This record gives sequence, structure tokens and C-alpha cells, in this order.
Amino acid sequence: MAVALAALVLSTTGLADAARQAVVAAVAGHPISARPRAGAILLLGRGGKFPAAAIPTVRDAARVGGRTAAQLEGTCQPDTVDIGTWCLESAPFPLTKEDLGKNNFVWASKRCEQEGGWLPSASELVGAAERVKLESTIHDSQLTATIDLDPTRGLKDEREMSSTLVTTEAGSFAAGFEGVSEGATGNPRQGQADPIPLPADPFPESLQYVTVYDNANQGGFAGSEPVIDPENFRCAYALSAGAIDKGSS
Repeated sequence: MAVALAALVLSTTGLADAARQAVVAAVAGHPISARPRAGAILLLGRGGKFPAAAIPTVRDAARVGGRTAAQLEGTCQPDTVDIGTWCLESAPFPLTKEDLGKNNFVWASKRCEQEGGWLPSASELVGAAERVKLESTIHDSQLTATIDLDPTRGLKDEREMSSTLVTTEAGSFAAGFEGVSEGATGNPRQGQADPIPLPADPFPESLQYVTVYDNANQGGFAGSEPVIDPENFRCAYALSAGAIDKGSS
């Protein structure tokens, strides 16, 4: 501080050169610079921070494994629509002739998992209605909805399966029954009699999945169907790095 004050006084008396020499001498001969220099004292920038030019960068620091941040961010795979933080198939899951009639709730859930995704919930389908063509009624617009107008199949309203489950009954048997196997016995310490064997019923009529339709590009709930009934469905997927984004349908 004393040296700085002396330099200030000297600069006002016309002895600026002498003041500069005094300052330089006060820091052991190290030059003062606004840019990084070997052996020099670096001046701080605005806000008391090092200037950007003084901070070294590591080679290939903008890449991880050879990929840029944009490539690592994640996009949607082909044949899917970007919903924002996840992806949804742009059309119902393609079924082969061998798979027709098998596409009930259990089959669809397992198939989506095998494909690396999941069966979307009813709320996810409703939320995606503005970005993807959902199955619908024949009265909806073909520009927004997937409508089956094949005369060989008849004109019928379509719905889509969701992973949301409901039950239409109350009580312990409403959502299924594990059954009683042959050879099962009661607890003799409690004086229980042997139970009567009963077949398991893991998917009763009362256990149903919620169906969704386009509803004029707004999305809507169309009731529910038993989990053993087949229905069209589509799979949802997480964003993946390096995928090709097809945009909105």
C-alpha cells in the first residue's frame, strides 16, 4: 500500500517513470501484464476474476468418448416421436400374423420391455395426444388420429392400451386370486382344516387396463377392458445418445 501511494504521488509530480520503476522493484522485478506471461504478475479482470484468456483448456475437453455434449444429450430413435423427456412410437406396435390375438396386457408389457422400453400409462398417452396420432373414432380427423378405414375390416372405433390398471369390483378377489395348490394343508397348530384346491386366477375380468383414444387431438379415456383382452398398443422409450430424431408426427 505504501509503495502504491508513493507511485500515485510521484505520478502527480511528473515523476511517473520513477513511480513505475518503484512498483516494479517492489515485486522483485516481475513484470505486470494483462495476459499470461512467464514470470509475470497477471492483472485480475472485472469482478476480481482471472480473464478468460488466462484459463487453460484441456485438449478435447468439449468431448466425452469422442462425442459432443449435443450427441450425449439424447434424442429419439427412428419411428418414434419426441415427447420432450421421452419418446413414443409414432404408430401402434406392428403385430405379425402369428402375434395377432396375443396382444393382451401381459404380452404387450413384456414385449415393450423386450424392446428396451415400457408400456405407457394412460396419462402419458393423453399428454402425448398433440404430438402423435393416437387410435380414435371414425369421426375424428385423419390428420390427427389413426383411423382404420379398411373396408375389409369394417368401420369401427379404435382404442389403445395403457399400463394403467383398474378393478371393477371390491374385495380380496377383485384383482386376482393366487389359488390353492394340490397338497396344501391347514395349520394343525391352529386346528385348520385342509383347504379345497382352487385354480389360480391372476387376471380376472374385474382387473382391467384403461384405454385411451385421440379425442380430436386432445386425448381422452375410453373406459377399460379386461387385461386378457387384446388391444392395439405402442411402446415408450427413454432418450438415447446418438439416436436420430424424427421430430413430431
